[in-house]
Amino acid sequence: MQQVSAQPLERREVAPTDSAEIALQKRLIVSLSLGLLPLTLLWSVIYFAAGAPLSAAVPGLYMIIAPINAAVFAWNRNLVVYRFVQLQTFLILPWLLMMSLGGFKTSSVVIIWAALCPLVALLLEDPRQSVCWILGFVGLLIVSAILQPFLVPVGLPETFVTWFFVLNVGAVIVIAFTLLYYFVNQRNFFQERSEMLLLNILPKEISEALRAGHQPMPAQYEAASILFADIVEFTPMAATMTPLHLVDLLNEVFQCFDDLVEKYGLEKIKTIGDCYMVAAGVPRSSPNHARLIVNLALDMQAAAAERKFGDRQLSFRIGVNSGQVVAGVIGRKKFIYDLWGDAVNVASRMESHGQSRSIQITRNTYQLIKDEFVCEAKGTIDVKGIDQLETWHVLGKKAA
Repeated sequence: MQQVSAQPLERREVAPTDSAEIALQKRLIVSLSLGLLPLTLLWSVIYFAAGAPLSAAVPGLYMIIAPINAAVFAWNRNLVVYRFVQLQTFLILPWLLMMSLGGFKTSSVVIIWAALCPLVALLLEDPRQSVCWILGFVGLLIVSAILQPFLVPVGLPETFVTWFFVLNVGAVIVIAFTLLYYFVNQRNFFQERSEMLLLNILPKEISEALRAGHQPMPAQYEAASILFADIVEFTPMAATMTPLHLVDLLNEVFQCFDDLVEKYGLEKIKTIGDCYMVAAGVPRSSPNHARLIVNLALDMQAAAAERKFGDRQLSFRIGVNSGQVVAGVIGRKKFIYDLWGDAVNVASRMESHGQSRSIQITRNTYQLIKDEFVCEAKGTIDVKGIDQLETWHVLGKKAA
C-alpha cells in the first residue's frame, strides 16, 4: 500500500512522469474540490440553523464525498475517475439542494453552483467531452422548471433568501474568475517556457514562422561568416575522464561560449562533440558579420586563457571563413537550423588545420577585417578537395 506523505494533497497526486498539462489539471481540480469544503460547511451550518436539516445534509454529503475521493486519488492517481466523481458532485448536489429548498427562488438560485461543472470540464477535459456536462446542466435546469410547480418551499425568511442569492451568485462568479485567472496564467507560463525553449533551439525568425504554421524555406545569404572552435587534444583527454565528468566540462565550456555569442547577437548553430559552431549574418543580414565573428573569437580565446574549465586549462583552435551560405531548417521532426556551402566547409578546415590558441582565417575574412585587426600571414595550407588556401592568424585589435 502506498504510504501517504506529509506533502500537500495536490502535490502528492502529481506523478513525476506527469506532463505539465496533466500536473496543472490535477492541481486545479484538487485545489477547487478541497477549497470548497469550508464553504459547504458554512452553508450546511446556516441551513441547519435556519430550520432546514434536509437541505443542510446536502452540502454535508459533499464534505464526506470530496475527502474520500481525494484520498483515493492520492493513492491511485487516477485523474479520470477522480475528475468524473468531482464533476458529478458539482452537478448533482446543487440541484438536490435546490429541490430540497423548494425551487429556484426559495433556494436563492443555488443551482448556479452546478455551473462550475461544465466550466471545470472545459478547463480539464477535451472540449468535446465538456459538451456532455453543459448538456447535463441545461437538462437539470429544464427538469427543475418542469418540477417547480410541485415543489414545496421550506419557508425561509425573505431576507435570508435575498442574502443567500447574493452569496451564491457572488461566490460562483469569484470562483469562476479565480479558476480562469489561474488557468490562463499557468497556460501563459508554460507557453512562454515553450517559446523560450524554441528560441534556444532556433533563430527567432524561424521559430516565429514555425509557430505561425509556416515551413520556412532555406535561404541563400551572400555575405556571412562562420566560426568553428575545437578543444585541442580533446580525444586523449576524454579517454582519461568519466563520461559524466566529460559532459560537465563541455557544458561549462559551451555555457561560457553561449554568453559570448549572446553578447554579440550572433547565432549559435550547433555543437558536435567538442566542436562549437557559430554564424554571423544569418538569418539577419549584417554588414559587420566578419568583425563581429572575429571579436567573438578573440573573446573566446581570452576566456580560455583566463580561466579553467573543470579544473583544467584548455586550449582551443578556432577557424573562421566568410562567404556565401545557404541556411535554414529542413525535415519534419527534431528541427535544427543549419548552414550549407563551400564557405562552411572551408571554415571547418580552418579550424582543423589550425594551431593551438590560434584564430585562423581565410583571405575572404582577412579582406573584411584587416583594417581593424592585427593579422599575421601564415602562408598557404593544403586542404583536401580545395587545394591550397592562404591563411592568416588574428593576433588582436588594432590600436584606435
